[in-house]
Amino acid sequence: MLVAAHERFKKLVCYLIMARLGRGGVMNMYAVIDIGGKQYKVQEGDVVFVDKLAANEGEVVTFDKVLAVSQEGTIIFGRPLVEGATVQAKVLGHGKGKKIVVFKYKPKKNYRRKQGHRQPYTKVQIDKINVAV
Repeated sequence: MLVAAHERFKKLVCYLIMARLGRGGVMNMYAVIDIGGKQYKVQEGDVVFVDKLAANEGEVVTFDKVLAVSQEGTIIFGRPLVEGATVQAKVLGHGKGKKIVVFKYKPKKNYRRKQGHRQPYTKVQIDKINVAV
């Protein structure tokens, strides 16, 4: 039953991608990668803000948790990862996100706590998507 559901899912994804392309459209190569428990759909040249990485500015980092790759109209899904696929990216810089306010209170109990938080991030540019065939 799980295999049948997986096959239906693959057909649905292929249908959605072809519908998005329209008639005669060409889709660039892209990959779905897992960085810090979050999934990102990336193409070569994209600039992505990810959770802070332990890498210096200007370094090249390699992401090997590739979940899916689309290449020349064919889609390769990993189970759970695509074997031999990697994504190389260059670290452009580090920073902090916009401030969010965390406010807790309990009505009628004179309990109020206000706290701010800025999530650290790393800005990376995707250089190359490698797929071992």
